[in-house]
Amino acid sequence: AQEDTGLQLQPLLEGQNYGAAAADGTRCPTVSVSRNSPARRDCLVVAVLCFGNLILFMDWFIVPGILLDIQKYFGLSDGKTGLLQTVFTLCYMLAAPIFGYLGDRYNRKIILEAGIFFWSGVTLGSSFITESYYRIFILSRGLVGIGTASYSTIAPTIIADLFEEGKRTTVLSIFYIFIPVGSGCGYMLAAGMAQSTGDWHWAFRVTPCLGGLALVLLILLVPHRIQRRTARHRALSISGTRRGADEKPGVHSTAKTTWCQDVGSLAKNCSFVWSSLGLTAMAFVTGALGVWVPLFLYRAQLVQGIVPPCLQESCNSSNSLIFGGITVGTGILGVIAGAEAARRLRKVYNKADPLICATSMLISALCLYTALVVAQTNILSTFIFIAFGELFLSVNWAVVTDILLYVVTPRRQSTAIALQILLSHLLGDAGSPYLIGLISNALQAQGSPSFQCEFQSMRHSFALCAFVGALGGACFLLTSLYIEEDRREAER
Repeated sequence: AQEDTGLQLQPLLEGQNYGAAAADGTRCPTVSVSRNSPARRDCLVVAVLCFGNLILFMDWFIVPGILLDIQKYFGLSDGKTGLLQTVFTLCYMLAAPIFGYLGDRYNRKIILEAGIFFWSGVTLGSSFITESYYRIFILSRGLVGIGTASYSTIAPTIIADLFEEGKRTTVLSIFYIFIPVGSGCGYMLAAGMAQSTGDWHWAFRVTPCLGGLALVLLILLVPHRIQRRTARHRALSISGTRRGADEKPGVHSTAKTTWCQDVGSLAKNCSFVWSSLGLTAMAFVTGALGVWVPLFLYRAQLVQGIVPPCLQESCNSSNSLIFGGITVGTGILGVIAGAEAARRLRKVYNKADPLICATSMLISALCLYTALVVAQTNILSTFIFIAFGELFLSVNWAVVTDILLYVVTPRRQSTAIALQILLSHLLGDAGSPYLIGLISNALQAQGSPSFQCEFQSMRHSFALCAFVGALGGACFLLTSLYIEEDRREAER
C-alpha cells in the first residue's frame, strides 16, 4: 500500500534554515507537525529507528569480532577470511538500489519490517553451520546483507520527513551515532560470547533476539503511513510529484520521472557525485579496519612477545573487546563533534560541511599511517593512533548524509541514498577486506613462514588505507566547489 501524503503546508516559521542556506540570510519555509503527528510520536519513531540501526551494525561486525576463531574453525587463508565481509557487503550494496526504488514508491514501514525479520532469521540460522559448510556460511552472510540494505536505505528518509531542516542534522547525528556504537558493540558482543561460552557460534544467537524486539517496537510505535515532506517543497506524493493547488489530500499522483531519469539527474549533481566518492574512500578505510585491526594487533603483539600463539579452540578476544570499546567511544565523540562543528561553521561559511569532511579525512589518514609505523615497537601507541584515526573518520557520518539531503531534491532522496550506498560499498568496503587479505597473502608468499612475516605483510597491505583516506579528503575538497550551486538547484 502506498503512503498517504495528505498534510498541507502551514505558514512560514521564522528562524529555520536549510542546510547552510541560513548563512546568506535566506528564510526558508517549514512544515508544522499535525495533531495526528505530535512531537512525542516523532521522537518515539526516531528512538525505534536508532535501536534498529544499533542492531544492524552489531550484526554487521559480529564476524570481525571473532575473526581469528572463524579463521581457525574453517581453516581459511587471509584472502578467504576477508571474503566473508566482502560477500556480505556486495549483497548489501546490490540490494540497496532495489530498496531505494521501492522506498520512493511504497510503504516504507512494511519494507523495514520485512528486512528486520529476514536478516534476524538468517543470522540465527547461520549459528548452526558446521565447519564442513563454509560456502553455506558465506551465503548466509550475503543474505543478511540483503536484509540490512532495506534498513540503511529507507530509515534516514523517514527521519528527514519527520523533522524540519533546523533539527534534521541533530536528529541524523543521533541516528548515525549508532553506526560506530553498534559496530563496537558487535565486536564486544562477539568476543564476550565466545569467551564466556567457549563457542563462537553463540555470538550469532543474540542479535536475532534483539532484532525480534526491534521488529515488535517498529510494529507498535511507528505509524503505518509517514508523510513525505520537506520545507522547501510542496507536499509530495509517494511517486515524487508536486501537488497542484486544486488537488485534494489523499489523491495520489503518478510519477513524472522514471528511475533512469532520476539517476541521470543525480549523475549531473557534482556535489552528490564527489561527496559520494569521498564517502566511498571512507567506507574503504572503515571496512578494512573493521575486519582486520584485531588480527593485526594480535600479530603485532606476537612479534613483540606480549601474547603467546593461539593454539586452543577459543582464542584470546581481548583485542576485539578493546577495539570495540574504542569504536564506541570515538564514534560517539566523532559524530557529535562533526555535527556541532557543521552546525556552527555553516552559519558563517556556506562550504563548511565538505571542508569539515575533507579535513577529518586527511587527519585520519595521517593517524592511521602513524599507527602502522609504531606497531612493531609500541602497542599502546598503536591503539592511540588507531583511536584518533577512527575518531576523525566518525566526524563525517552525519555531515555527509546532511549534504545529500540538501543538494538532492526530495523526490529523489531514497534513490540518491541507495545509489550512494551502492557506490560507496562497490568501490569501498565491499572489496577492501578481501583486497587487504589478498595483498597480505601475496606478501607472505614472498617470505619464509613466520610470525614476523605475517605481521609485516599485514602492515604493508594496511598502508593502502592511509592512501585511500587521503584521496577521500581530496574528493570532499572538490565537493566544496559545487555545493552552493547544487543546493540552490535542489531548493527550486
